Amino acid sequence: MATLTLNFATSHHFLDERGQRAGFILLGGFLASFLFIRTSARLIRDPKVTWWPGSVTTKGGLHLHHLVWGIVLILVSGFLNFVLVPPSPWLEIFAGAFGIGAGLTLDEFALWIHLEDVYWSKEGRASIDAVIVATLLGGLVVLGIAPFDASDSASPVGSLVAVVAIDLVFSAIAILKGKPMLGLIGIFIPLASIAGTVRLAAPSSPWARRRYPPDGRRMARSQARFRRVRARRRRLMNAIGGAPSQPADG
Repeated sequence: MATLTLNFATSHHFLDERGQRAGFILLGGFLASFLFIRTSARLIRDPKVTWWPGSVTTKGGLHLHHLVWGIVLILVSGFLNFVLVPPSPWLEIFAGAFGIGAGLTLDEFALWIHLEDVYWSKEGRASIDAVIVATLLGGLVVLGIAPFDASDSASPVGSLVAVVAIDLVFSAIAILKGKPMLGLIGIFIPLASIAGTVRLAAPSSPWARRRYPPDGRRMARSQARFRRVRARRRRLMNAIGGAPSQPADG
């Protein structure tokens, strides 16, 4: 019978493996560049901070968003890595450059989907969500966590397929309940999606709209719980990315 397992790379050999070492450096560069550029944007926004150099603007007044530099870094480092297939230390250098570019680019993820400057609006919070999701999923991959032990030759293929299907069902239910983070993590760690499945759905989720009567007890409990959840999440997001403007800037 196929079983769910978590495969962790041992700490002793973690940085000895070429792919994981590059992934670790890429993820570190990604987080460092995101934290730097988000801090820079908050300093530019603060009228009391006059010593910070500010954003890059052309002579014609065109503001160059930092995702431009991120895209350039991603393209150059990715191209060189594919073409040269470099040994160390160039592999790690390209991985770090790719990670830095990814951090600069995902910090303005909301601009991709809205095609306007919503950086300091509520819509701009999509950028922070994207960075959190990328960090969690990237970290799980770099750590070598896998939900299934496919190396067990004694496990029938049918059993493994059934286990994968069950895990995906739990992840899908968690997402339908308005908990996409738990659903995505659950693909790697099934306990996360199971937790999302058994708990109350978010009041605005497809699950709640179809299964919770508007004036019912479960909907009332869901609304009360998620008011608290949203308040905590808002405080956390303000601490990470700064409070949004009302109305949207730009």
